[in-house]
Amino acid sequence: MGWELGAAGLAVGMLIAMVTAPVGVSGAVFLLPVQLSVFAVPNPAVTPTNLLYNVVAGPGALLRYRRDGALAGPLVRRLVLGTLPGVVLGAVIRVFALPGPGVFRLLVAALMLPLGIWLIARTLRPAPPEIRRPEPAPRTVTSLALAVGVVGGIYGIGGGSILGPILVGRGVPVSKVAPAALASTFATSVIGAATYALLSLAHSGSIAPDWFLGLSCGLGGLLGGYLGARLQPRLPEPLLRLVLGTSATALGALYAVNTLR
Repeated sequence: MGWELGAAGLAVGMLIAMVTAPVGVSGAVFLLPVQLSVFAVPNPAVTPTNLLYNVVAGPGALLRYRRDGALAGPLVRRLVLGTLPGVVLGAVIRVFALPGPGVFRLLVAALMLPLGIWLIARTLRPAPPEIRRPEPAPRTVTSLALAVGVVGGIYGIGGGSILGPILVGRGVPVSKVAPAALASTFATSVIGAATYALLSLAHSGSIAPDWFLGLSCGLGGLLGGYLGARLQPRLPEPLLRLVLGTSATALGALYAVNTLR
């Protein structure tokens, strides 16, 4: 069963990353329900396993974006500096104060479902140029990144799946958001995984990652992320916005269904 589990993790990680990397989402947020429902990873070990996936998978897409010069903008620095302190705080909250996933599922459903639908609608019927929103201010971006970092530390999702739709909805191009969101996801996942490893030494629960599954999915994500990032410049902006909006809508619907069960 070991090699079958590894092969399944590799395939799932590769497929998810190839679809989500072009829009700045690592795919860990979609891997989370697969871990819980298919691979039966226990709570809260599913969170550091997701972070491990991000650490292994992240360099694939980032390497490609770096070669294209897409990691040099100020947005990358703002997102990374905002999310790093948040992920440490989120990990501590997750271990000692919030072990259950119910509240998280409800919040994700309430945020992502309307946001995804709105993003799809705005893409299909764009607003006239004179009434389009300007890009958010730097302070707003940093504050948003800090809040998302806390959420990412709690639930191991990196934050790109939340940052991406919000920033794109505020007028930032997907081609600019995607590399920055993935860079912040990778940085916070490294810090988050290390934090969980340290916390596991002083906590009796199962908070260490499932190393085999995390590495298997991560290797698949490494390949899929590189392929997805390579495809991104060849895809039109409206299509990328639709993919991001559809991803957000699917994510919100998925967690809404899980909450109602």
